[in-house]
Amino acid sequence: MQNNRFKAFITAVFLTVFTFGFAASDKEASSEDKPFDTKELIFHHIKDSHGFHVAGDVSVPLPVILWTDNGLVTFMSSAFHHDIEGEVIVERKGLKFVNVHEKIYQLDSGASTVSFDAESHPTNASRPLDLSITKNVFSMLLSMVVIFLIFLTAARSYRKSTDNVPTGIGKFLEPIIVFIRDEVAIPNIGEHKYHKYMPFLLTLFFFIWINNIFGLIPFFPFSSNLSGNIAFTATLAVFTFIITLFSSKKYYWKHMLWMPGLPIPMKLFLAPIEIIGMFVKPIALLIRLFANITAGHVIVLSLISLIFILNTEWAALVSVPFTVFISVIEVLVVAIQAYIFTMLSALYFGQALEAEHDH
Repeated sequence: MQNNRFKAFITAVFLTVFTFGFAASDKEASSEDKPFDTKELIFHHIKDSHGFHVAGDVSVPLPVILWTDNGLVTFMSSAFHHDIEGEVIVERKGLKFVNVHEKIYQLDSGASTVSFDAESHPTNASRPLDLSITKNVFSMLLSMVVIFLIFLTAARSYRKSTDNVPTGIGKFLEPIIVFIRDEVAIPNIGEHKYHKYMPFLLTLFFFIWINNIFGLIPFFPFSSNLSGNIAFTATLAVFTFIITLFSSKKYYWKHMLWMPGLPIPMKLFLAPIEIIGMFVKPIALLIRLFANITAGHVIVLSLISLIFILNTEWAALVSVPFTVFISVIEVLVVAIQAYIFTMLSALYFGQALEAEHDH
């Protein structure tokens, strides 16, 4: 059974790689006068956008929601017809909008085309407040629904069980939850204090893990690089930082601002370092998750791009096996990064809750 599943997984990876390569070659064939741009390909797939690109001209549009001087303006992203160069102008409520590299601009009054400066920034347009449902936002909302359904189903399996032994997905989730409790929460926070932090730690782990799975490239048409968006990782790190501050005890601040058992000159020297470290910890959290997830996507796309950079199908003999290898590693990395983020958050909570003791 396991061998069949492994073969099915490898087959699926090869098929998705082939599909991706075919789409890329189709793009190249349509613009033979232009050299293959690896940078454009990579950034096109890892950055946020106002719609899901499936293949060729097939895409799934998302709502564009803008707040302007004339009030709320809404329309579907398909109105731009896949244009990201600002050539297609969409008129709504007497206002004109363009899409320039997935950023929505409002043209100045009287302007009919977009003008750019030497650095390709629009000079006759301004950005309205963009509240759009981008693919990252959609992916995040989708993961919330998936998590809700998963745990609702697991809870239902416990209620139906007569011997308190779950079935179905509950049987899969129970070891993971027990692992987070016994190997992450209790060792770092303490056996008597971990209970109230378990909901946050479990939500953090599954939220990051599922979104990382959604972001695997190639995965499925609605994939997005949410964990590779630094705003997403920064928000999670801020939650950890705030909970750490509100959980902190007197000894935490005493140890940070006036470290016991040291000479006064050394206390004055270490206090600023400890304060800086308090802010460095969440920054390290957000950068670690952002960098590792983004790096995996960039490597996969770079390996696939070798076929078109070298302009020979023989390059696939090297790039495709390496792509499969990195893709398999990525399956492990998405779970490991969720674990590391959760474990470090629990560690910071435990440091803030540490009781005073003799050195």
